Amino acid sequence: MEKLRRRSVEPIYSMCVQPSFIIGTNNIDGSPDFAPITWVSATHEEGDGYLLVISMAGNKMTKQNALRTGIFSANLVSTDMLPLMDYFGSRHAKDGKKDEIAYEVSRGKALDVPVLDQSRWVYECEVASKITTGDSTTFFCRIRNIQMDERLTCTDPFDVDLTILDPVIYSGKYHSLGRLLGSIGDFL
Repeated sequence: MEKLRRRSVEPIYSMCVQPSFIIGTNNIDGSPDFAPITWVSATHEEGDGYLLVISMAGNKMTKQNALRTGIFSANLVSTDMLPLMDYFGSRHAKDGKKDEIAYEVSRGKALDVPVLDQSRWVYECEVASKITTGDSTTFFCRIRNIQMDERLTCTDPFDVDLTILDPVIYSGKYHSLGRLLGSIGDFL
């Protein structure tokens, strides 16, 4: 195998490959509020559980609602949802209701959170703990329910066909997945 050649650059580039989610919270009046967030990951908790980890920076309404209520939905963004993600990302709650583009909202099955009907994978989250660094708050959340597209036929916890979910991957620009490459152990 030929040795890969690399060069050093200043640490200004952001090549953090991140799934794109639209976070849904309840405003004080009960109306839904949504904002795109791409700082999403997971970490292990005691036993077999894991926590969804979501970081929100700034002073956006979605972050304030999550801090106030301790619950929210994390709606995975598929490529057909890009116009909605861009819309939510370019409109702010302080500017008024986000209703210039059509979208349907339901309520969570386990938690009273707004859920985007168009999303193919939805986490209903309850904040277990949080850490603040600068103007960013990182939420460690227990997943109280997952709503998944009925086309998925998962046989184990790691058998999720992302090509069906068609997620938007963010790394400064929007990307999508090309194909399923295989499973753990297929390349030994």
